Amino acid sequence: MSNPNTNSKALFERAKAVIPGGVNSPVRAFKSVGCDPIFIEKGLGSKIYDVDGNRYLDMICSWGPLILGHSHPALLENIEAVFSRGTSFGVPTPQEVTMAELIAEAYQSVDMIRMVNSGTEATMSAIRVARGYTNRNKILKFEGCYHGHSDALLVKSGSGTLTYGVPTSPGVPEATVRDTLTGRYNDIEMTRKIFEDNKDEIACVIVEPVAGNMGVIPSTKAFLEALRTLCDEFGAILIFDEVITGFRLDFGGAEAVYEVHPDLVCFGKIIGGGLPVGAYGGKREIMSIISPLGPVYQAGTLSGNPLAMHMGIQTLKYLKVHPEVYVHMENKAIQIETELSAFIESHKLPLTFVRFRGMTCLFFKAGPFNSYDDVKGCDTEKYGEFFRKMLSEGILLPPAQFEGWFLSEAHSMQDIEYLISKTKEVLLTMYAF
Repeated sequence: MSNPNTNSKALFERAKAVIPGGVNSPVRAFKSVGCDPIFIEKGLGSKIYDVDGNRYLDMICSWGPLILGHSHPALLENIEAVFSRGTSFGVPTPQEVTMAELIAEAYQSVDMIRMVNSGTEATMSAIRVARGYTNRNKILKFEGCYHGHSDALLVKSGSGTLTYGVPTSPGVPEATVRDTLTGRYNDIEMTRKIFEDNKDEIACVIVEPVAGNMGVIPSTKAFLEALRTLCDEFGAILIFDEVITGFRLDFGGAEAVYEVHPDLVCFGKIIGGGLPVGAYGGKREIMSIISPLGPVYQAGTLSGNPLAMHMGIQTLKYLKVHPEVYVHMENKAIQIETELSAFIESHKLPLTFVRFRGMTCLFFKAGPFNSYDDVKGCDTEKYGEFFRKMLSEGILLPPAQFEGWFLSEAHSMQDIEYLISKTKEVLLTMYAF
């Protein structure tokens, strides 16, 4: 970064006058890393460019959707033709059918799917379906897992609520979360006790198979298998929140990686190719209770709009015929993990680098990390210093300790080597070696 952020600062001042906090999603304010946000003008490949002309290596990738990088030719192909034919109709289009078929083909547990407009809509709708199907009210989630900002799920969540120390948001009525039970991630014994204490009352369990909003913390296979067993034993619905992991870990998502099959799956991010989108799907018997087939109501004016469907279809088709994308991403993540973990160990730094497949995170605390409790003591002030120094080196990391680093197919080995080199340099200055 070479130019002062004059234009970004001016835009931020304008934004604060008309947008709460100057941003449309809290983490964008850069508040937890101690600086003002940069405003982005464009993106190409693995790089983004701010309104002051600075170029950054992008390790956010719009928080996951851009698995192919910015402005990938496969996504932009024919987009103008789609746009010129109309952006929304309020009645069905062929693209919706193609998208549903692609997802159902990729996911063993998905027979039918309903498109929505965000991950939050997907999770809250899936829970409504689970409650309607089981005729029960209680739901079980896990500390540190973020499933969007719907009231019933904003309890001991991750992401911005964890960063800012607000695990339960004001404005969420106590009565709304009375039926939300919270367990410890990866704790099988505690989860069984919750089921036993609430026999015949739990409608569903919702879980991130790889938690991506308290840093990156993978489930153990044993934990997911236990959830499947407990849901079968106690008659509950198992929901995988794959808004982040869907089509990122593998073309079949976490379900394929862990070989554990949920009843419902929630999607977002990658299936929109960078446009707003979400979806939830699952077994035909369960999905058939959704209106107009059944009594559970859920609707959306822009659900399945042609532009989002086009971007998602192009992304999924590319990933389907280019499975090497997943190999490339994991190889890049392995290189980062190998070099930074060795560096951390050799310098005895109070840090831990975590990787699962192509998902990575640098924790400013010694590990291991298996649950929400493990991440609580992370040094967020040090992370803020690290973020600012990396930004000055032209690398945009997530502006929050409790988020993963997102890789894409567009990240070159030269990008990875630069990231590793600058990370080491910055850490050396921070810890005064």
